[in-house]
Amino acid sequence: MLSVGLFNILFDKSFLATALAAILAFATIVTLGLPLAERDGLGARLKSVAQRREELRARHHAALNAKRGALRTEPVSYMKSTLERFKLGNMLESENSKDKLAQAGFRGPAPMIAFMFFRFVMPPIVFVVMLLYLFVVTNFHYSFMMKVTASFAGALFGYYLPDLWVTNTMTRRQQSIMRAFPDALDLMLICVESGMSIESAFTKVAAEIGTQSAELAEELALTTAELSYLPDRRQAFDNLAKRCGHQGVKAVAVALNQAEKYGTPMGQALRVTATENREMRMQEAERKAASLPAKLTVPMIIFFLPCLFVVIMGPAVMKLMHLGSPLSH
Repeated sequence: MLSVGLFNILFDKSFLATALAAILAFATIVTLGLPLAERDGLGARLKSVAQRREELRARHHAALNAKRGALRTEPVSYMKSTLERFKLGNMLESENSKDKLAQAGFRGPAPMIAFMFFRFVMPPIVFVVMLLYLFVVTNFHYSFMMKVTASFAGALFGYYLPDLWVTNTMTRRQQSIMRAFPDALDLMLICVESGMSIESAFTKVAAEIGTQSAELAEELALTTAELSYLPDRRQAFDNLAKRCGHQGVKAVAVALNQAEKYGTPMGQALRVTATENREMRMQEAERKAASLPAKLTVPMIIFFLPCLFVVIMGPAVMKLMHLGSPLSH
């Protein structure tokens, strides 16, 4: 009886009409509601992307401000006041001091003022140290004039100590740049041939090459900034060559300037200069390898040959001494 009643209900016309109306109503709600739900999801997704973009922009501005603060530091007040009091700025500044400091990675007025200050204070400091060493610490049997003359020679050497330090820093910086520069040119070539602009290529390569050479990444980032605000783009490439101070970078700057001037493809210029810089790096490595025998001659004579003679001739000498002793007879 129960099954007959259920069968009658399922095939009842009013029940079928009600079920069909419910199904159509549910389908209508789903059809109208799904686009709204997808739109809300898309809006949330776009909102999250916008927030992420703002975070990255804020982080990028913070990094630029930190880098700008590192590149442009205020000069120390007492150094500046000392130079202004004695009016030593023009006297202590040499012709190429700014270029050497820029090639060593020091930019702005603060490094220049510190450089001139140490040029001013190092001669008297070295002079006093030499006097104390020659007259108090040691007991050399030299005359008074000889000791004073040696102290004045030390003071003259102290004047060139800041130049020597800047030169060594500049050399280490150039070596770090040139080790990574051919690889940076290869990356730049890939970026340019993929359709990126030269500014975007510089920015991308600066971010990628930083783990290999932070100095080169800094120079490329600075060149990107100069390409954005300098009225003449060629000046930015010339500044890059001047700051790096290497023939390979100068060749790249000339090639990029010619490409900017005559409209030739950047990729072709970068491909040729990348090959040249890679060959220059290989030639430098071969030159260092070829100079090793001459450099190792003196250490081998002093340290290696005596030990070799002892090992080779030691047993023979001991045997001769044993044969010549009275106990051997």
